[in-house]
Amino acid sequence: MSTFKGTTLRALFWKLFEQGGTAVVTLIIQIVLARLLAPEEFGMLAIMLVFVNVGNVIVQSGLNTAIIQSPDVTERDYSTVFWMSLSISLVLYVTVFLLAPLVAGFYQMPQAVFPLRVLTLILIVNAYNSIQEAIVARSMQFRKTFLATVTAGVSSGAVGIVMALLGFGIWALVLQQLVQQLVKCIVLAFQITWKPRFEFSRARAVVLFRFGWKLLFSGLLDQCYQGLSDLIIGKAFTKADLGYVSQGKKYPFALGCLLDGAIQPVMLSAVSRVQGDLDMVKRLMRRALKTSVFLVMPAMALFAAAADPIVRIVLGEQWVPSVPFLQAYCFIYALLPIHTTNLQVLNGVGRSDLFLKLEIIKTIIGVTILAFAAFVVGDLYAIMVGYMVTGVVCTFVNAAPSKRVVGYAYSEQVRDILPAMLLSLFCAACISPIALVDLPNVLKILVQVAAMAVLYCGLAKMLRIEAFDYLLKTVKEIASRKI
Repeated sequence: MSTFKGTTLRALFWKLFEQGGTAVVTLIIQIVLARLLAPEEFGMLAIMLVFVNVGNVIVQSGLNTAIIQSPDVTERDYSTVFWMSLSISLVLYVTVFLLAPLVAGFYQMPQAVFPLRVLTLILIVNAYNSIQEAIVARSMQFRKTFLATVTAGVSSGAVGIVMALLGFGIWALVLQQLVQQLVKCIVLAFQITWKPRFEFSRARAVVLFRFGWKLLFSGLLDQCYQGLSDLIIGKAFTKADLGYVSQGKKYPFALGCLLDGAIQPVMLSAVSRVQGDLDMVKRLMRRALKTSVFLVMPAMALFAAAADPIVRIVLGEQWVPSVPFLQAYCFIYALLPIHTTNLQVLNGVGRSDLFLKLEIIKTIIGVTILAFAAFVVGDLYAIMVGYMVTGVVCTFVNAAPSKRVVGYAYSEQVRDILPAMLLSLFCAACISPIALVDLPNVLKILVQVAAMAVLYCGLAKMLRIEAFDYLLKTVKEIASRKI
Protein backbone atom coordinates (compact mmCIF):
# COMPACT_ATOMS: atom_id res chain seq x y z
CA MET A 1 0.00 0.00 0.00
CA SER A 2 1.33 3.45 -0.88
CA THR A 3 2.42 5.78 1.91
CA PHE A 4 -0.13 8.39 0.77
CA LYS A 5 -3.01 5.91 0.82
CA GLY A 6 -1.94 4.54 4.19
CA THR A 7 -1.77 8.03 5.69
CA THR A 8 -5.16 8.90 4.25
CA LEU A 9 -6.81 5.72 5.54
CA ARG A 10 -5.31 6.18 9.00
CA ALA A 11 -6.66 9.74 9.05
CA LEU A 12 -10.06 8.51 7.90
CA PHE A 13 -10.05 5.80 10.57
CA TRP A 14 -9.46 8.29 13.40
CA LYS A 15 -11.79 10.89 11.94
CA LEU A 16 -14.53 8.27 11.79
CA PHE A 17 -13.83 7.37 15.42
CA GLU A 18 -13.97 11.05 16.34
CA GLN A 19 -17.27 11.58 14.57
CA GLY A 20 -18.69 8.31 15.89
CA GLY A 21 -17.64 8.96 19.46
CA THR A 22 -18.96 12.50 19.29
CA ALA A 23 -22.26 11.34 17.78
CA VAL A 24 -22.85 8.71 20.45
CA VAL A 25 -21.98 11.03 23.34
CA THR A 26 -23.97 13.92 21.86
CA LEU A 27 -26.97 11.69 21.20
CA ILE A 28 -27.10 10.45 24.79
CA ILE A 29 -26.71 13.97 26.17
CA GLN A 30 -29.35 15.47 23.90
CA ILE A 31 -31.80 12.68 24.71
CA VAL A 32 -31.42 13.25 28.45
CA LEU A 33 -31.63 17.04 28.12
CA ALA A 34 -34.66 16.81 25.82
CA ARG A 35 -36.47 14.83 28.52
CA LEU A 36 -35.47 17.26 31.27
CA LEU A 37 -36.04 20.58 29.49
CA ALA A 38 -38.90 22.17 27.56
CA PRO A 39 -39.07 22.80 23.78
CA GLU A 40 -39.18 26.56 24.51
CA GLU A 41 -35.72 26.39 26.11
CA PHE A 42 -34.26 24.66 23.07
CA GLY A 43 -35.89 27.33 20.90
CA MET A 44 -34.24 30.03 23.01
CA LEU A 45 -30.86 28.32 22.63
CA ALA A 46 -31.34 28.12 18.85
CA ILE A 47 -31.83 31.90 18.67
CA MET A 48 -28.73 32.59 20.79
CA LEU A 49 -26.61 30.16 18.76
CA VAL A 50 -27.34 32.16 15.61
CA PHE A 51 -25.14 34.97 16.95
CA VAL A 52 -22.43 32.58 18.16
CA ASN A 53 -22.28 30.67 14.86
CA VAL A 54 -22.07 33.84 12.79
CA GLY A 55 -19.39 35.13 15.16
CA ASN A 56 -17.38 31.92 14.79
CA VAL A 57 -17.28 32.38 11.02
CA ILE A 58 -15.96 35.92 11.45
CA VAL A 59 -13.40 34.85 14.05
CA GLN A 60 -11.95 32.15 11.81
CA SER A 61 -12.21 34.37 8.71
CA GLY A 62 -11.41 31.37 6.50
CA LEU A 63 -7.86 31.51 7.85
CA ASN A 64 -7.93 28.02 9.37
CA THR A 65 -8.75 26.58 5.94
CA ALA A 66 -6.03 28.79 4.44
CA ILE A 67 -3.55 27.17 6.84
CA ILE A 68 -4.66 23.67 5.78
CA GLN A 69 -4.61 24.46 2.07
CA SER A 70 -1.39 26.50 1.88
CA PRO A 71 1.60 24.44 0.65
CA ASP A 72 4.00 26.27 2.97
CA VAL A 73 3.17 27.57 6.44
CA THR A 74 5.43 28.37 9.38
CA GLU A 75 5.12 28.77 13.14
CA ARG A 76 4.99 32.49 12.56
CA ASP A 77 1.96 32.03 10.32
CA TYR A 78 0.15 30.19 13.10
CA SER A 79 0.81 33.00 15.57
CA THR A 80 -0.14 35.63 13.01
CA VAL A 81 -3.52 33.99 12.40
CA PHE A 82 -4.07 33.49 16.13
CA TRP A 83 -3.59 37.16 17.01
CA MET A 84 -5.88 38.18 14.17
CA SER A 85 -8.58 35.76 15.30
CA LEU A 86 -8.25 36.70 18.96
CA SER A 87 -8.57 40.41 18.22
CA ILE A 88 -11.68 39.83 16.14
CA SER A 89 -13.22 37.58 18.82
CA LEU A 90 -12.76 40.22 21.53
CA VAL A 91 -14.41 42.91 19.40
CA LEU A 92 -17.33 40.61 18.60
CA TYR A 93 -17.74 39.58 22.23
CA VAL A 94 -17.99 43.18 23.40
CA THR A 95 -20.49 43.91 20.61
CA VAL A 96 -22.77 41.00 21.53
CA PHE A 97 -22.39 41.79 25.24
CA LEU A 98 -23.72 45.31 24.65
CA LEU A 99 -26.47 44.24 22.24
CA ALA A 100 -27.74 41.32 24.35
CA PRO A 101 -30.58 43.31 26.00
CA LEU A 102 -31.83 44.44 22.58
CA VAL A 103 -31.80 40.89 21.22
CA ALA A 104 -33.60 39.55 24.28
CA GLY A 105 -36.17 42.32 24.11
CA PHE A 106 -36.88 41.83 20.40
CA TYR A 107 -37.61 38.13 20.94
CA GLN A 108 -39.45 38.74 24.22
CA MET A 109 -37.12 36.59 26.29
CA PRO A 110 -35.59 38.90 28.95
CA GLN A 111 -34.16 35.91 30.81
CA ALA A 112 -31.73 35.35 27.90
CA VAL A 113 -29.55 38.46 28.42
CA PHE A 114 -26.91 36.92 30.69
CA PRO A 115 -27.00 33.46 29.10
CA LEU A 116 -26.26 35.07 25.71
CA ARG A 117 -23.35 37.01 27.18
CA VAL A 118 -21.88 33.84 28.68
CA LEU A 119 -22.51 31.70 25.59
CA THR A 120 -20.64 34.20 23.40
CA LEU A 121 -17.42 33.46 25.32
CA ILE A 122 -17.19 30.51 22.92
CA LEU A 123 -15.85 32.96 20.33
CA ILE A 124 -12.74 33.68 22.39
CA VAL A 125 -12.12 29.99 23.06
CA ASN A 126 -12.48 29.14 19.37
CA ALA A 127 -9.99 31.81 18.35
CA TYR A 128 -7.34 29.57 19.91
CA ASN A 129 -8.89 26.23 19.11
CA SER A 130 -9.36 26.89 15.40
CA ILE A 131 -5.58 27.14 14.99
CA GLN A 132 -5.06 23.86 16.82
CA GLU A 133 -7.64 22.08 14.67
CA ALA A 134 -6.05 23.46 11.49
CA ILE A 135 -2.64 22.15 12.58
CA VAL A 136 -4.10 18.72 13.27
CA ALA A 137 -5.97 18.64 9.95
CA ARG A 138 -2.89 19.78 8.04
CA SER A 139 -0.84 16.90 9.45
CA MET A 140 -3.84 14.52 9.24
CA GLN A 141 -3.36 13.54 12.92
CA PHE A 142 -7.06 13.14 13.66
CA ARG A 143 -6.43 10.84 16.60
CA LYS A 144 -5.76 13.99 18.63
CA THR A 145 -9.11 15.56 17.78
CA PHE A 146 -10.79 12.24 18.56
CA LEU A 147 -9.46 12.30 22.11
CA ALA A 148 -10.27 15.98 22.57
CA THR A 149 -13.77 15.79 21.13
CA VAL A 150 -14.90 12.74 23.07
CA THR A 151 -13.45 14.05 26.35
CA ALA A 152 -15.17 17.38 25.78
CA GLY A 153 -18.47 15.71 24.96
CA VAL A 154 -18.50 13.60 28.12
CA SER A 155 -17.42 16.45 30.39
CA SER A 156 -19.85 19.02 29.00
CA GLY A 157 -22.66 16.49 28.97
CA ALA A 158 -22.18 15.77 32.64
CA VAL A 159 -22.28 19.49 33.42
CA GLY A 160 -25.42 20.05 31.34
CA ILE A 161 -27.32 17.09 32.76
CA VAL A 162 -26.49 17.90 36.38
CA MET A 163 -27.55 21.51 35.91
CA ALA A 164 -30.78 20.45 34.21
CA LEU A 165 -31.55 18.08 37.09
CA LEU A 166 -30.96 20.94 39.53
CA GLY A 167 -33.49 23.06 37.66
CA PHE A 168 -31.20 25.60 35.99
CA GLY A 169 -33.18 25.49 32.70
CA ILE A 170 -31.56 27.40 29.84
CA TRP A 171 -28.30 27.68 31.81
CA ALA A 172 -27.86 23.91 31.50
CA LEU A 173 -27.81 24.23 27.70
CA VAL A 174 -25.58 27.32 27.69
CA LEU A 175 -22.90 25.93 30.00
CA GLN A 176 -22.98 22.57 28.23
CA GLN A 177 -22.09 24.35 24.97
CA LEU A 178 -19.37 26.51 26.57
CA VAL A 179 -17.74 23.70 28.57
CA GLN A 180 -17.65 21.50 25.47
CA GLN A 181 -15.58 24.01 23.50
CA LEU A 182 -13.37 24.89 26.46
CA VAL A 183 -12.47 21.29 27.34
CA LYS A 184 -11.83 20.43 23.69
CA CYS A 185 -9.43 23.36 23.44
CA ILE A 186 -7.57 22.39 26.62
CA VAL A 187 -7.21 18.70 25.68
CA LEU A 188 -5.88 19.61 22.23
CA ALA A 189 -3.43 22.06 23.81
CA PHE A 190 -1.91 19.23 25.84
CA GLN A 191 -1.34 17.20 22.67
CA ILE A 192 -0.02 19.89 20.33
CA THR A 193 3.39 21.45 20.76
CA TRP A 194 2.38 24.75 19.15
CA LYS A 195 1.79 27.69 21.45
CA PRO A 196 1.21 31.29 20.29
CA ARG A 197 4.23 33.54 20.16
CA PHE A 198 4.37 37.32 20.37
CA GLU A 199 5.06 37.72 16.67
CA PHE A 200 3.04 38.89 13.70
CA SER A 201 3.82 38.92 9.97
CA ARG A 202 1.83 41.51 8.10
CA ALA A 203 2.97 40.13 4.74
CA ARG A 204 1.83 36.58 5.56
CA ALA A 205 -1.41 37.89 7.02
CA VAL A 206 -2.16 39.50 3.67
CA VAL A 207 -1.31 36.31 1.74
CA LEU A 208 -3.46 34.08 3.95
CA PHE A 209 -6.32 36.56 4.06
CA ARG A 210 -6.40 36.76 0.25
CA PHE A 211 -7.48 33.14 0.30
CA GLY A 212 -9.45 33.29 3.53
CA TRP A 213 -11.60 36.36 2.97
CA LYS A 214 -13.59 34.59 0.27
CA LEU A 215 -14.29 31.72 2.66
CA LEU A 216 -15.15 34.28 5.36
CA PHE A 217 -17.74 35.93 3.15
CA SER A 218 -18.99 32.52 1.99
CA GLY A 219 -19.33 31.31 5.57
CA LEU A 220 -21.14 34.50 6.57
CA LEU A 221 -23.63 34.06 3.75
CA ASP A 222 -24.28 30.46 4.75
CA GLN A 223 -24.56 31.12 8.49
CA CYS A 224 -26.69 34.23 7.98
CA TYR A 225 -29.04 32.23 5.78
CA GLN A 226 -29.18 29.38 8.30
CA GLY A 227 -29.59 31.81 11.16
CA LEU A 228 -32.18 33.87 9.32
CA SER A 229 -34.52 30.91 9.15
CA ASP A 230 -34.24 30.33 12.91
CA LEU A 231 -34.76 34.02 13.63
CA ILE A 232 -37.82 34.17 11.36
CA ILE A 233 -39.36 31.04 12.89
CA GLY A 234 -38.58 32.27 16.41
CA LYS A 235 -40.29 35.59 15.70
CA ALA A 236 -43.18 34.62 13.41
CA PHE A 237 -44.11 31.43 15.24
CA THR A 238 -43.60 30.24 18.82
CA LYS A 239 -40.40 29.36 20.67
CA ALA A 240 -41.82 25.82 20.96
CA ASP A 241 -42.17 25.64 17.16
CA LEU A 242 -38.54 26.65 16.81
CA GLY A 243 -37.65 24.02 19.42
CA TYR A 244 -39.40 21.32 17.37
CA VAL A 245 -37.64 22.44 14.18
CA SER A 246 -34.23 22.62 15.85
CA GLN A 247 -34.65 19.15 17.37
CA GLY A 248 -35.81 17.81 14.01
CA LYS A 249 -32.68 19.21 12.41
CA LYS A 250 -30.25 18.20 15.14
CA TYR A 251 -30.32 14.43 14.75
CA PRO A 252 -30.16 14.10 10.94
CA PHE A 253 -27.38 16.70 11.05
CA ALA A 254 -25.49 14.67 13.65
CA LEU A 255 -25.91 11.51 11.57
CA GLY A 256 -24.70 13.30 8.45
CA CYS A 257 -21.67 14.65 10.30
CA LEU A 258 -20.87 11.17 11.60
CA LEU A 259 -20.79 9.61 8.13
CA ASP A 260 -20.02 12.36 5.63
CA GLY A 261 -18.14 14.49 8.16
CA ALA A 262 -15.55 11.78 8.69
CA ILE A 263 -14.72 11.63 4.99
CA GLN A 264 -14.72 15.25 3.85
CA PRO A 265 -12.08 16.80 6.20
CA VAL A 266 -9.70 13.97 5.32
CA MET A 267 -10.38 14.54 1.63
CA LEU A 268 -9.62 18.26 2.01
CA SER A 269 -6.25 17.49 3.56
CA ALA A 270 -5.52 14.80 0.94
CA VAL A 271 -6.52 17.02 -1.99
CA SER A 272 -4.40 19.85 -0.61
CA ARG A 273 -1.37 17.55 -0.74
CA VAL A 274 -1.88 16.57 -4.40
CA GLN A 275 -3.63 19.69 -5.71
CA GLY A 276 -1.21 19.92 -8.65
CA ASP A 277 -2.27 16.49 -9.96
CA LEU A 278 -5.84 16.97 -11.20
CA ASP A 279 -6.23 13.31 -12.18
CA MET A 280 -5.46 12.30 -8.61
CA VAL A 281 -7.81 15.01 -7.29
CA LYS A 282 -10.64 13.64 -9.41
CA ARG A 283 -9.99 10.09 -8.22
CA LEU A 284 -10.06 11.24 -4.59
CA MET A 285 -13.24 13.21 -5.24
CA ARG A 286 -15.02 10.27 -6.88
CA ARG A 287 -14.01 7.94 -4.09
CA ALA A 288 -15.19 10.36 -1.40
CA LEU A 289 -18.51 11.05 -3.13
CA LYS A 290 -19.38 7.42 -3.87
CA THR A 291 -18.38 6.20 -0.41
CA SER A 292 -20.16 8.99 1.42
CA VAL A 293 -23.39 8.60 -0.56
CA PHE A 294 -23.33 4.83 -0.04
CA LEU A 295 -23.28 5.42 3.74
CA VAL A 296 -25.39 8.56 4.14
CA MET A 297 -28.32 7.81 1.81
CA PRO A 298 -29.52 4.55 3.45
CA ALA A 299 -28.95 5.95 6.94
CA MET A 300 -31.17 8.96 6.22
CA ALA A 301 -33.79 6.80 4.49
CA LEU A 302 -33.94 4.46 7.49
CA PHE A 303 -34.06 7.36 9.95
CA ALA A 304 -36.98 8.94 8.09
CA ALA A 305 -38.90 5.65 7.89
CA ALA A 306 -38.51 4.97 11.62
CA ALA A 307 -38.78 8.59 12.81
CA ASP A 308 -42.07 8.36 14.69
CA PRO A 309 -41.26 5.43 17.00
CA ILE A 310 -37.71 6.72 17.51
CA VAL A 311 -38.93 10.14 18.67
CA ARG A 312 -41.58 8.63 20.94
CA ILE A 313 -39.11 6.33 22.68
CA VAL A 314 -35.96 8.43 22.68
CA LEU A 315 -37.25 11.97 23.24
CA GLY A 316 -40.71 11.38 24.66
CA GLU A 317 -44.27 12.17 23.64
CA GLN A 318 -43.77 15.94 24.07
CA TRP A 319 -41.48 15.91 21.00
CA VAL A 320 -43.81 14.06 18.59
CA PRO A 321 -44.57 17.35 16.69
CA SER A 322 -40.89 17.34 15.60
CA VAL A 323 -41.32 14.12 13.55
CA PRO A 324 -42.24 15.73 10.19
CA PHE A 325 -39.38 18.22 10.57
CA LEU A 326 -36.96 15.38 11.31
CA GLN A 327 -38.12 13.53 8.18
CA ALA A 328 -37.71 16.66 6.06
CA TYR A 329 -34.17 17.16 7.32
CA CYS A 330 -33.38 13.51 6.57
CA PHE A 331 -34.12 14.32 2.94
CA ILE A 332 -32.07 17.51 3.09
CA TYR A 333 -29.02 15.86 4.67
CA ALA A 334 -29.21 12.86 2.36
CA LEU A 335 -27.91 15.31 -0.27
CA LEU A 336 -25.04 16.41 1.99
CA PRO A 337 -22.28 14.37 0.26
CA ILE A 338 -22.95 16.10 -3.08
CA HIS A 339 -22.60 19.52 -1.50
CA THR A 340 -19.58 18.87 0.68
CA THR A 341 -17.54 16.85 -1.82
CA ASN A 342 -17.73 19.52 -4.50
CA LEU A 343 -17.05 22.37 -2.09
CA GLN A 344 -14.14 20.68 -0.31
CA VAL A 345 -12.41 20.02 -3.62
CA LEU A 346 -12.66 23.71 -4.52
CA ASN A 347 -11.05 24.57 -1.17
CA GLY A 348 -8.40 21.87 -1.59
CA VAL A 349 -7.24 23.18 -4.96
CA GLY A 350 -7.27 26.78 -3.75
CA ARG A 351 -10.38 27.99 -5.62
CA SER A 352 -12.01 29.94 -2.81
CA ASP A 353 -13.10 32.48 -5.43
CA LEU A 354 -15.46 29.92 -6.96
CA PHE A 355 -16.56 28.84 -3.49
CA LEU A 356 -17.65 32.43 -2.80
CA LYS A 357 -19.55 32.75 -6.07
CA LEU A 358 -21.46 29.56 -5.33
CA GLU A 359 -22.41 30.77 -1.85
CA ILE A 360 -23.76 34.04 -3.24
CA ILE A 361 -25.91 32.19 -5.78
CA LYS A 362 -27.17 29.69 -3.18
CA THR A 363 -27.96 32.41 -0.65
CA ILE A 364 -30.03 34.32 -3.19
CA ILE A 365 -31.94 31.15 -4.06
CA GLY A 366 -32.41 30.12 -0.43
CA VAL A 367 -33.52 33.53 0.86
CA THR A 368 -35.98 33.94 -2.03
CA ILE A 369 -37.62 30.58 -1.33
CA LEU A 370 -37.57 31.18 2.44
CA ALA A 371 -39.16 34.64 2.10
CA PHE A 372 -41.92 33.28 -0.13
CA ALA A 373 -42.69 30.40 2.24
CA ALA A 374 -42.58 32.53 5.40
CA PHE A 375 -44.22 35.79 4.31
CA VAL A 376 -46.45 34.82 1.37
CA VAL A 377 -47.56 31.31 2.34
CA GLY A 378 -47.02 31.93 6.05
CA ASP A 379 -46.83 28.28 7.02
CA LEU A 380 -44.12 26.43 8.97
CA TYR A 381 -44.44 23.32 6.83
CA ALA A 382 -44.12 25.43 3.69
CA ILE A 383 -40.78 26.65 5.05
CA MET A 384 -39.61 23.05 5.40
CA VAL A 385 -40.69 22.23 1.84
CA GLY A 386 -38.77 25.31 0.76
CA TYR A 387 -35.64 23.98 2.48
CA MET A 388 -36.03 20.69 0.61
CA VAL A 389 -36.41 22.43 -2.75
CA THR A 390 -33.39 24.62 -1.99
CA GLY A 391 -31.34 21.53 -1.13
CA VAL A 392 -32.07 19.91 -4.49
CA VAL A 393 -31.44 23.07 -6.53
CA CYS A 394 -28.15 23.73 -4.73
CA THR A 395 -26.73 20.32 -5.69
CA PHE A 396 -26.68 21.62 -9.27
CA VAL A 397 -25.09 24.89 -8.15
CA ASN A 398 -22.32 23.28 -6.07
CA ALA A 399 -21.42 20.73 -8.73
CA ALA A 400 -21.38 23.19 -11.64
CA PRO A 401 -17.67 24.25 -11.44
CA SER A 402 -16.32 20.71 -10.92
CA LYS A 403 -16.36 19.86 -14.62
CA ARG A 404 -14.13 22.83 -15.43
CA VAL A 405 -11.88 22.57 -12.35
CA VAL A 406 -11.23 18.81 -12.12
CA GLY A 407 -13.14 17.34 -15.08
CA TYR A 408 -15.90 15.75 -12.96
CA ALA A 409 -19.26 16.83 -14.40
CA TYR A 410 -22.56 16.74 -12.53
CA SER A 411 -23.95 14.12 -14.91
CA GLU A 412 -20.96 11.89 -14.18
CA GLN A 413 -21.45 12.40 -10.45
CA VAL A 414 -25.10 11.38 -10.72
CA ARG A 415 -24.12 8.20 -12.59
CA ASP A 416 -21.63 7.37 -9.85
CA ILE A 417 -24.09 7.76 -6.99
CA LEU A 418 -27.33 6.63 -8.67
CA PRO A 419 -26.99 2.93 -7.68
CA ALA A 420 -26.73 3.77 -3.97
CA MET A 421 -29.55 6.34 -4.20
CA LEU A 422 -31.99 3.98 -5.91
CA LEU A 423 -31.06 1.10 -3.63
CA SER A 424 -31.64 3.27 -0.55
CA LEU A 425 -35.07 4.37 -1.75
CA PHE A 426 -36.07 0.81 -2.66
CA CYS A 427 -35.02 -0.60 0.72
CA ALA A 428 -36.73 2.25 2.62
CA ALA A 429 -39.95 1.59 0.69
CA CYS A 430 -39.71 -2.09 1.60
CA ILE A 431 -39.33 -1.49 5.34
CA SER A 432 -41.85 1.35 5.65
CA PRO A 433 -44.91 -0.97 6.01
CA ILE A 434 -43.33 -2.34 9.20
CA ALA A 435 -44.34 0.95 10.86
CA LEU A 436 -48.00 -0.04 10.34
CA VAL A 437 -47.65 -3.36 12.15
CA ASP A 438 -49.02 -3.50 15.68
CA LEU A 439 -45.75 -3.98 17.55
CA PRO A 440 -44.13 -2.25 20.54
CA ASN A 441 -42.11 0.77 19.34
CA VAL A 442 -38.78 -0.69 20.45
CA LEU A 443 -39.38 -3.93 18.56
CA LYS A 444 -40.66 -2.01 15.55
CA ILE A 445 -37.42 0.01 15.38
CA LEU A 446 -35.22 -3.07 15.78
CA VAL A 447 -37.05 -4.91 13.01
CA GLN A 448 -36.78 -1.91 10.66
CA VAL A 449 -33.05 -1.48 11.34
CA ALA A 450 -32.31 -5.18 10.89
CA ALA A 451 -34.41 -5.42 7.73
CA MET A 452 -32.77 -2.32 6.23
CA ALA A 453 -29.26 -3.54 7.01
CA VAL A 454 -29.78 -7.03 5.62
CA LEU A 455 -31.66 -5.87 2.54
CA TYR A 456 -29.30 -3.00 1.69
CA CYS A 457 -26.04 -4.89 2.22
CA GLY A 458 -27.37 -8.06 0.61
CA LEU A 459 -28.53 -6.27 -2.54
CA ALA A 460 -25.34 -4.19 -2.65
CA LYS A 461 -23.31 -7.39 -2.60
CA MET A 462 -25.51 -9.12 -5.15
CA LEU A 463 -25.53 -6.12 -7.50
CA ARG A 464 -21.77 -5.63 -7.02
CA ILE A 465 -22.01 -1.97 -6.10
CA GLU A 466 -18.45 -0.71 -6.22
CA ALA A 467 -18.62 1.44 -3.07
CA PHE A 468 -19.65 -1.60 -1.02
CA ASP A 469 -16.73 -3.66 -2.30
CA TYR A 470 -14.34 -0.78 -1.59
CA LEU A 471 -15.59 -0.42 1.99
CA LEU A 472 -15.21 -4.14 2.64
CA LYS A 473 -11.68 -4.07 1.26
CA THR A 474 -10.78 -1.04 3.38
CA VAL A 475 -12.17 -2.62 6.55
CA LYS A 476 -10.13 -5.77 5.88
CA GLU A 477 -6.97 -3.68 5.38
CA ILE A 478 -7.55 -1.89 8.66
CA ALA A 479 -8.36 -5.13 10.50
CA SER A 480 -5.21 -6.80 9.18
CA ARG A 481 -3.16 -3.77 10.29
CA LYS A 482 -1.78 -3.11 6.87
CA ILE A 483 -2.16 0.65 7.30
